[in-house]
Amino acid sequence: MAKIEAKMADEMRAACIFHRGAVAAIGDDMGRLLGEVIEWVMKGGLQMAGPPFAVYYSSPEDMARGEMEFDVGIPFIGEAQGEGKIQIKTFPAHEVLSAIHKGPYNQIAPVYAALMEHATQNDYDVTGAPMELYLTNPMEVAESDLLTEVRFPVAKRRR
Repeated sequence: MAKIEAKMADEMRAACIFHRGAVAAIGDDMGRLLGEVIEWVMKGGLQMAGPPFAVYYSSPEDMARGEMEFDVGIPFIGEAQGEGKIQIKTFPAHEVLSAIHKGPYNQIAPVYAALMEHATQNDYDVTGAPMELYLTNPMEVAESDLLTEVRFPVAKRRR
């Protein structure tokens, strides 16, 4: 199982596209949307400041109905205003529980379960939507070698 660590995530400014769609189409939607965001960042002469990511806002009930809501984004350095579907969002610095998943994206569920269990057993409250950071490019590495960092924003419960 992936090693879980508590750490601070730095503030991140990112170009994002919000999307609502079918769970079944998520892989196709994700690739297309990330392509749009990357193209926008490059056209704007901005410097990418980290890996592409997704923030998942859907609850398990939404997913059971086959619906997903998420942002895909690219952190960047530079000045820019959102346009069209592109929104500029700032994610504040915050504490996270983090684990790295190695392998296909469709086998990531056990990492989510382990992070939830770790949060519960160690007096953390999950304070927001989980984020996946895509550390490797699926066009460049085998599916079995894909690396994805999963982050849960958390706050330690007061005793």
